[in-house]
Amino acid sequence: MVQNENPVPPASGKGDFWGGVSAMLVALPSSIAYGVTTVAVLGPAYLAQGALAGVIGAVALGFTAASLGSARQLISAPCAPAAAILSALAVSFVAQGNPGQDEAMIATRVLLLLTLVGVFSAVIQIVFGVARGGRLIKYIPYPVVAGYLSGVGLMIILAQAPKVFGLHAGPEFWSGLLHPDHWNWNALLVGSLTMVGMISAPRLSKSVPAAIIGLSAGALTFAALALWNPELRVVAHNPLLVGPMQGSLSDLAGVLGARWRLAGSLSADQLLPLLTPALTLATLLSIDTLKTCVVLDAMSGQRTNSNRELLAQGTGNLFSALLGGMPGAGTMGPTLVNLNSGGQTRRAGMISGGLILAAFLFGRPLIALIPTPALAGILIVLGSRMVDRESLQLLRHRATFFDFTVMAAVVVVAIAYNLIAAAGVGIALALGLFMRDLIRGSVIRRKLHGDQLSSRKHRLTGEKALLVRHGRQTVVCELQGSLFFGTTDQLLTELDEDIRACRFVILDLRRVQSFDFTAGHVLQVIHKQVKAHDGFLILCDLPARLPTGLGLADYLRLLGILPADQHLRLFENRDEALEWAEDQILAGAGAGGVSSTLPGLRDIPLFAGLKSPGAFAALVEIITERSARAGEVIFRKGDPGCELFIVRRGNVSVNLPLDAGHRYHLTTFTDGHCFGDMAFLDQQPRSADAVAVTDTELFVLSRTRFETLAKSHPELAVEILRCLCHELAVRLRYSNSELRALHES
Repeated sequence: MVQNENPVPPASGKGDFWGGVSAMLVALPSSIAYGVTTVAVLGPAYLAQGALAGVIGAVALGFTAASLGSARQLISAPCAPAAAILSALAVSFVAQGNPGQDEAMIATRVLLLLTLVGVFSAVIQIVFGVARGGRLIKYIPYPVVAGYLSGVGLMIILAQAPKVFGLHAGPEFWSGLLHPDHWNWNALLVGSLTMVGMISAPRLSKSVPAAIIGLSAGALTFAALALWNPELRVVAHNPLLVGPMQGSLSDLAGVLGARWRLAGSLSADQLLPLLTPALTLATLLSIDTLKTCVVLDAMSGQRTNSNRELLAQGTGNLFSALLGGMPGAGTMGPTLVNLNSGGQTRRAGMISGGLILAAFLFGRPLIALIPTPALAGILIVLGSRMVDRESLQLLRHRATFFDFTVMAAVVVVAIAYNLIAAAGVGIALALGLFMRDLIRGSVIRRKLHGDQLSSRKHRLTGEKALLVRHGRQTVVCELQGSLFFGTTDQLLTELDEDIRACRFVILDLRRVQSFDFTAGHVLQVIHKQVKAHDGFLILCDLPARLPTGLGLADYLRLLGILPADQHLRLFENRDEALEWAEDQILAGAGAGGVSSTLPGLRDIPLFAGLKSPGAFAALVEIITERSARAGEVIFRKGDPGCELFIVRRGNVSVNLPLDAGHRYHLTTFTDGHCFGDMAFLDQQPRSADAVAVTDTELFVLSRTRFETLAKSHPELAVEILRCLCHELAVRLRYSNSELRALHES
């Protein structure tokens, strides 16, 4: 998940209200059930406190998490992971009590310890958010998200189906499903008509949420059945109704007072063992919330700030624990009901929390009359909409079959075990898919030899021919992606022939994203092999920063590969590496040396084609000479000027200035080559910078003097232009040849 949120859409008070109402109708019964489950081991006398704890948790999370959180439509309430962990802890705490101790004192102590576990877990959640642990959720691949979405949908259907058929959950449900005489036909009729109402809602009304229409259909069906069946009119202990809620807020102050007074008697030895279950609870609640956010983002198109959401959930759970309430998380059922009922902003969550409090205070008689099969029918419809049916299309092609396998595995593990295990399996399979694709892809992006690619240094025609003839001595490999234990053998295999045949092995590392110790060892192997036949391993464009935090050069020094010897060389960029290799080839062939005699006009290749009588005598009259020291700027981008410069001796670098003081090296001109031709021809400002690399001697032909020559010697002027066009055509042909080689490699 990413950290930037989408702009909040235009708020709809009606949508938020209906979303809050619908979410409350789902969250309230489950919150009470979770609270009762947690304290059930203490006996019937404490069930009211459990129900009250569930309500407090739903209210505290509804207000706090919704107001502080990032996910606009997320509904937070007590959840199954919290009930499972706390109820198991309650059993162990009761077992640890002194058999001779007063039962009330044991119960108070157990409730205090559960409260402290809630406080500690909330603090840990806040630490998770501050430490930006929520960003890890963004690394969950989409097949895992889609599988998780489908798994949650199927789990909701399987969990609610027994309520629709009026059967017990578990193995008894599957055996009872085969015997229609065991079905509760009243529950089945209520649940079925609720689902029909949910599905038909868009055609019946566009303003009333489908959940409300479905619940109304179920409630009216139940009321009609109750007219003929007096047993359905009994509210207490009726399995088809939510039933009466116990407990009141007036008891809260006394209960909390007794609980916190006992806290002063606990020692550090008694508190430290609570940290482990608190960490487990915090982790499960965080994962549950973030997974719900992933599903919510997939369905709504929003982008949740996961770190902010963890801070909000931790704060809400802290308030809930301090008030004696149940901890919770962003819950799937109420969130989906809110989303489908039109909830758009965080107000829906706060409305849900407020309505839960109001319902508990003033509307308990009405809440008690809600049919549980109707709530189950609503959730079944929502769960069926979560199942990703389009994923079946992945079975049509072999290339996407593994993606479907990942999704199917997540669904199966979610149903057979739990959602957290499903997420782990999905991520593990997705990592396997990533590793497979990574290893199958080549780490060599492009491989060219010296007769296909040259440096940006302009060479004389004879030197170019020599470099092309000896081009197979040089190989340039552009590497890409991750160099690690899974790809290094592939690199050695693909370079094996070149390592043995080439004298200069240039590795361009600009696109390398990661580099491990095994890759460093491979570089040492290549270095030894090229050194054995007096070759050179040349590294260039080393990344300045790797995922380890070090630059590649620093990492190679850490591994002992650097400092380099004469057979292992580093260059800032590929062009410098190629230029150095070319210089070595020319030197070895006896070319590229510097003459002691300074070339004259007749020695310049640009003018070799002049045939007009007195051509050079006329040129002497209009061409001037200029010297430039090493590092001296000959002209800058944007300068006026229309001179054509010809290098007699030296090197001139032409660079394109970029932002923030950076530059892009276009080319280097050497003896006999001309530059500044664009401004000479179009008389526009200079398009780049020209800087003398070494002490340089130049011939200079200005456009003004050339036009004077054209008046007196028009044929000579045409010849000079023809020679200049020929020079530019040769450059373009070499450029086209290199572009073709780059494109085809």
